[in-house]
Parts: sequence; C-alpha cells; structure tokens
Amino acid sequence: MAETVFSRIIAGEIPCAKVYEDAHVFAFMDAGQVNPGHVIVATKQPFETLMDADEASAAALMVAARRIARAVEAAFGAEGVTVLQANRPAGWQTVPHLHLHVLPRHKDDGVGLTWPRKEPGLDKLRELAARITP
Repeated sequence: MAETVFSRIIAGEIPCAKVYEDAHVFAFMDAGQVNPGHVIVATKQPFETLMDADEASAAALMVAARRIARAVEAAFGAEGVTVLQANRPAGWQTVPHLHLHVLPRHKDDGVGLTWPRKEPGLDKLRELAARITP
C-alpha cells in the first residue's frame, strides 16, 4: 500500500495531537475539526479499507472508537456522537488508510448527511439479503 498522510502521522513524521494509542490503533484530533473534539481513529497497519483489514484490527478499531466516543461525549458535552467509517472514493473515503471519525454532535450544529431513502418492500429486501453470504 502507498504511504498516506495517516501512516506518516502514525510514524511520527507529521506532528499531531494524539488522543489514544494501543497495539492496533492510533487516534488523533482531525486537523479539519467539524466540531470541537472531532477525532480520527486509524489502524496502525496500513489497510486501505475495512474489507482489507484482519478481524483483530477491525475489532480493535471499534473498541477504541467506543472508548473515545464516550470520552469525547463527556469532554465536549456532546448531545450525540456520529461514528463514520467510509471505504473507497465512492463511499466518501478521502484518505486510503482504514480509519473512522468520532464526531461530537450538537443540535443544529450544521452537520448534514444526505441519505435518500428507498423503500423497495419486504420481498425485494429478502431477495437482496439472499445475495449476501458473509
């Protein structure tokens, strides 16, 4: 995998405001704070997407996100927390290094997410489900 800004941060080549680190993950303040307390949680191994990660790293990412979300909520008096994980450009991923955002939220904070609902009905949902074999 190509070097990314996140791998350079994790390696200490680019300074950051570190929040948390363990054997699998490295968390730091997002330089582009959407709201104060916006944290990036990245895998130490340079997986490009969630689908590329091993199960231990994927699990560790979520365990760390939970721990950080609780701390962010308390520290910033958040009314809610959005945890966002994106894969590949079509899925909104902007840095090709597995990471997620822990974003403290407040009523009317101006943060939006477009999510055009489609309601295909139960028969179609069952047809779609049958195509998935984890």
